[in-house]
Amino acid sequence: MTPSQRAGGQRPPAAAGRESSLTLDRGLALLQAVADAESEAPTISELATAIGASRAAVYRLLVPLAERGLVRRDGSKVRLGLGLLRLAARVTPQLRLAAMPALRELAEAVGATAHLTVADGDEAQAIAVTEPSWTTYHVAYRVGTRHSLRRGAAGKAIGLRDEDPGWIATAGELQSGASGIAAPVRGIPGLRASVGVITFHELDGPTVGPKVVAAAASVADALR
Repeated sequence: MTPSQRAGGQRPPAAAGRESSLTLDRGLALLQAVADAESEAPTISELATAIGASRAAVYRLLVPLAERGLVRRDGSKVRLGLGLLRLAARVTPQLRLAAMPALRELAEAVGATAHLTVADGDEAQAIAVTEPSWTTYHVAYRVGTRHSLRRGAAGKAIGLRDEDPGWIATAGELQSGASGIAAPVRGIPGLRASVGVITFHELDGPTVGPKVVAAAASVADALR
């Protein structure tokens, strides 16, 4: 492109690309600011302060977000839009797809039902489950199964901190005679989840625990 063309108002492709990337980044920062606001619905001024932009810039950024239903204006206040629910509905199938290879490998290696469980409020919900192909019997742990985060290996593992042991084992907390071992899925911002196994026979923690931890790490890698 010649200097005269640039002088006529056309921008080099690289410059246009950088500007588009900056606009996208600021739009995402704005959406995050709406979600993270301590008040019920932040004002335009509060959002401008939060992302370090002018009120005019915030107004411009809100237009495409509102058109896609990701936010909605209520006077000078901004709330999250129902369009986020449509996006959220697609998260679980993608989590399930990403987790299944690691879960299948874990189920076959341990001979126990393997699962990916996520936190939903104060409950744990199984969103992906696979059963071993070679065992005589196994626990029928179904997708959609819910229980307290304070019961069962799957729920308790979600609450493990980085300084805690890598896995946790429980017995008989969710089903009489059933034992479970689970490990948290770490390193994925915003995701509170665990990978685990559950079975009716006794699990050897020192042997099975590291396998579950490795599977949880594989799931995390698949989601990055």
